[in-house]
Amino acid sequence: MSAATPDEVMTVVAARALRGKRTCFVGIGAPSAAANLARRLHEPGLVLIYESGTIGSKPDVLPLSIGDGELAETADAVVSVPEIFSYWLQAGRIDVGFLSAAQIDRFANLNSTVIGPYERPRVRLPGAGGAPEIAAAAREVVILMPQRLETFVGRLDFVTTAGFLDGGDARTRAGCTGGGPSRVITDLGVLTPDPATKELVLTALHPGVDLGDVRRATGWPLRVADRLEDTDPVTDEELATLRDLKARTARAHDEALHG
Repeated sequence: MSAATPDEVMTVVAARALRGKRTCFVGIGAPSAAANLARRLHEPGLVLIYESGTIGSKPDVLPLSIGDGELAETADAVVSVPEIFSYWLQAGRIDVGFLSAAQIDRFANLNSTVIGPYERPRVRLPGAGGAPEIAAAAREVVILMPQRLETFVGRLDFVTTAGFLDGGDARTRAGCTGGGPSRVITDLGVLTPDPATKELVLTALHPGVDLGDVRRATGWPLRVADRLEDTDPVTDEELATLRDLKARTARAHDEALHG
């Protein structure tokens, strides 16, 4: 078996973050891959919730969107979108929210709206979806995204989703009830917020990654923990399970497209 790619390492490390969790509000893309991998590897009872109203989804392949029929067909229940947000999320019943975005800043605020000026953007992105509410109310938020200069930026082009705003107790003062981002998992390492300032601090490197690589991929002066740890290498079981999931997903989507 070939070695894990940086993206595969990121997904596996994110899946490990769901050990011991009961409920996960899942974003599409990398967060969905990690959450479904976790359910297969070590948390078979993990309840996956998608903002379209599906509770306890057990998709055999990764969904294309929150409206993918696979989510409803395999769910324990399907409720209205208002119920998902008011009764489940805003009432504090979600252990962890899994999110991604196009940009992130040093206080884990996210942008998924535009690249460039809002009035005349270079790229218009899909937008917020349920991310602002997930970030505000979930007991914990885990963010997954590749680490590049264009994604880890000194200043967001648009603040779509609040992490810790401008740091300190700003999040609490803004009325957010959830715990906020607990970690940012990238294809290079793991960052966690400083307990006081809430600025992201690099706390772990993935195998084979040099600290200089991370600094060069970060658009602000990166803080580094005094004791920088190494994440555990990806196991054969983790890698095989992830690749099987992605291969089955590709086959299923190809068959649906071409018949």
